[in-house]
Amino acid sequence: MVEAIELEGLDGRSLFAELGLDYRALDDPDARFPQDAMSRLWQRAVTLSGNPAIALNIARVHTPAFPVLGYALMSSRNLGEGLERLERYQRIIAEGADLSFRRLPEGCLFSVQVHGDRLPPPRQSAECSLASLIALVRWITGRHLKPLEVRLAGEPPLDATPYQALFEAPLSFGHGQCALLFAHADMSAALPTANAELARLHDRFAGDYLARFASSRFSHQTRQVLCRLLPQGEPRREAVAEALHLSERTLQRRLQEEGSSYQQLLDDTRRELAEQYLATPHMTLLEIAYLLGFSEPSNFFRAFRRWFGVTPGEYRERL
Repeated sequence: MVEAIELEGLDGRSLFAELGLDYRALDDPDARFPQDAMSRLWQRAVTLSGNPAIALNIARVHTPAFPVLGYALMSSRNLGEGLERLERYQRIIAEGADLSFRRLPEGCLFSVQVHGDRLPPPRQSAECSLASLIALVRWITGRHLKPLEVRLAGEPPLDATPYQALFEAPLSFGHGQCALLFAHADMSAALPTANAELARLHDRFAGDYLARFASSRFSHQTRQVLCRLLPQGEPRREAVAEALHLSERTLQRRLQEEGSSYQQLLDDTRRELAEQYLATPHMTLLEIAYLLGFSEPSNFFRAFRRWFGVTPGEYRERL
């Protein structure tokens, strides 16, 4: 994303600082960013660049962002098998998106749906996935593949030229999910890099890599519920358990299995949201306090000083 944004002439490091994001985390292959933070990054990049099609720049970034998955795809017998692997190991890429590959009578449909935590994800979140995919399959096959159809969310843009130039296929808008429809023949053609032994090896690597994140899946789901409930006041444990269709005892046990607790997760979620909100200039400290579920602003100020050693006002001044 950063490389795609910088191709538009923007400064990624400055954008991260403006939005309160840790630029150094980009050097950590295991780092994760909240989906809402990525939504805010896309929205700000569109505002600064004036280019709503900025996400398509990712097709010009040739370095594979996810080498484990890239190699697994390359060693598959064909693209169809490779995209099935991509669907299987999608959580390596993101927790907040669902990738689907389906073989239909009219062709093979690869779809992307991005889920936000509190913010609705902008169209750029899914469009960058489609742009990255079309660039990847063209590079792997060495052929200039063209989809049968490109399905995009939202209203048609004022200028669809960038989409037409990249995909070179019929475009349709207003869909619930973004998707590319490929010809069966393109998906079944043998890949020049196919290697069954390497495919099994990369499956093992991808499985091991994914297992590192599996233990945090339940904590992530709980955090999403907390983000949704916080603006209504401090969430009660029983309300969160009910939203997850669990008993309070099961909720606590599942969190303990992941080395966490309800109170710790609530505190961590509030701290991360506080950083995001303070990076938004138009939000007042009073609004932020109530969005974080504090009944009194003074409680928010005490918690914030405990988290960061300074007051919210001092923290915002530093930003």
